[in-house]
Amino acid sequence: VLHGLDFQAEPGTVTALVGPNGSGKTSLLKAIAGTVGHGGRVRFGDHAERPSEMIGFMPQDTGGRAALTVFEVILLGRLSRLGMRVSEGDLAAADRAMHDVGIAHLAERWVGDLSGGQRQLVHFAQVLAREPKVLLLDEPTSALDLRNQLMLLSIIGAQSRARRLTTVVTLHDLNAATRFADTIAVLHDGRLRRHGPSCETIDHGVLAEVWRVEAAIDPAIDGRPSIIPLRSLA
Repeated sequence: VLHGLDFQAEPGTVTALVGPNGSGKTSLLKAIAGTVGHGGRVRFGDHAERPSEMIGFMPQDTGGRAALTVFEVILLGRLSRLGMRVSEGDLAAADRAMHDVGIAHLAERWVGDLSGGQRQLVHFAQVLAREPKVLLLDEPTSALDLRNQLMLLSIIGAQSRARRLTTVVTLHDLNAATRFADTIAVLHDGRLRRHGPSCETIDHGVLAEVWRVEAAIDPAIDGRPSIIPLRSLA
């Protein structure tokens, strides 16, 4: 699926993986997470082996219908560290994650009673509760409305900076990628076509070559590129 792909992501930053359907974004994320086999090499700082306790992976399908409270679901993010008793450190990490994501008021609610946007925030808090060094998020905004997309992406960026996390997130929304990511990696047919600063990487050429669309690109009010697709190219 992936061929000759080589790039680096830095602590305290968000890297957006973008590309058409079938370009290899999810496969790359799963390879980094260690949930699929691969013939490449992934290094985590000075670690040649994958230190599983450093990784927080949030797949597209997070479920969330179990008969558990929000706090219980977030505490399960500490599962690899939980023993016969839940420690004060586990409780504190779960509590901090809830407050950092802004859902402490939902602690006693049943997860199954929440909206889709609220459940996404709960599962992101669950990943944070692991206290990872690397965040891998597969289309975390795909089922969210516009307000919840903006909220979650803002929280992802803020927590990546505050906790010095190396965050890699797959996105289909190019405007979200240019606005919330620090760097963008463009995948196409399993190969890395572009990799660079988010404000500079998406241009008319890559839109035509990779997505086969013509678009208008103009600066938005915040100075970030605003991409408006105009028509598909043959």
